[in-house]
Amino acid sequence: MAEKIFTSMKAILITKKGGPEVLELRDLEKPVAGPGEVLIRVRAAGLNRSDIYSRMSAAYGQTGPEIPGLEVSGVIESCGPGVTRWSPGDAVCALVNGGGYAEYVTVPAGQCLPPPEGLSLEEAAALPETVFTVWSNVFRTARLQEGENFLVHGGSSGIGVTAIQMAAAWGAAVYTTAGTDEKCRWCETLGAKKAVNYKTRDFEKELQGVGIDVILDITGGDFTEKNCRLLREEGRMVYINSMRGKNAVINIRDIMERRLVLTGSMLKPRDSVYKAALAAEVEKNVWPMIARGALKPVIYKILPLAAAAEAQKIMEDSMHFGKIILRVGD
Repeated sequence: MAEKIFTSMKAILITKKGGPEVLELRDLEKPVAGPGEVLIRVRAAGLNRSDIYSRMSAAYGQTGPEIPGLEVSGVIESCGPGVTRWSPGDAVCALVNGGGYAEYVTVPAGQCLPPPEGLSLEEAAALPETVFTVWSNVFRTARLQEGENFLVHGGSSGIGVTAIQMAAAWGAAVYTTAGTDEKCRWCETLGAKKAVNYKTRDFEKELQGVGIDVILDITGGDFTEKNCRLLREEGRMVYINSMRGKNAVINIRDIMERRLVLTGSMLKPRDSVYKAALAAEVEKNVWPMIARGALKPVIYKILPLAAAAEAQKIMEDSMHFGKIILRVGD
């Protein structure tokens, strides 16, 4: 019997700005790989905070209906003109430019990587967004070195779990914060030297005297002054979110005197050339960490694609440990 040819697909669509309930499973047209792209038949998609912001953003609707999702794993269905590394049937995980909550998604070929050996496709889907983000910000931008002290806020999040393991594997002393004592103790099992419950203790007092070299911050707001005071001379802080507010007070004189570097980035808007370069660096530097067991994806829950709203609600409640994954297809 000839294999069925799919011309449509199931996908989660953001139907309007709002809460998780605005996510709906729809039948949409199956995309076609363009030049330099591959079409992936998705098996699993990872959740990220960016997915939530996509449906809550004031800018929603300006570019038309949106399918969320920035990381997937699956099997290549077809290749567009100019693709040389990949062939139909190859298993991959990929950082996509949106559209991951679907049965099919197109992505520039350079943003695909082979799933690390020994991992399931669900586990592989938990890697791209967090690994690319941590590598880009902690190692590329902030230049974390072996023997330095590293602080990441939100240690039990997908980014936090990845950052703790990667920094520890790099030879840094890792410190983190989390919202419960249970999460703190769990973060310490991942490689954090000390984890502080920021809801019950002052993390600045707890870490005073350590001398932090690099901070990866998702908080912003009122944590900014404390972060700056924790940095030692020539310390570097990189923002990737501002969950406690986009406005903050900084002591410019202090930054000058101690030669601090404060910067930030957003990965989603970066072009495919930048993301392909990141992919090559990740494959060279991070995939070996996975091979030797120093880094492994931590999955909190796997839900079917149709339960995307429930999955995002779990993420919003911030009670999860690690990644939430949507299983797509059989």
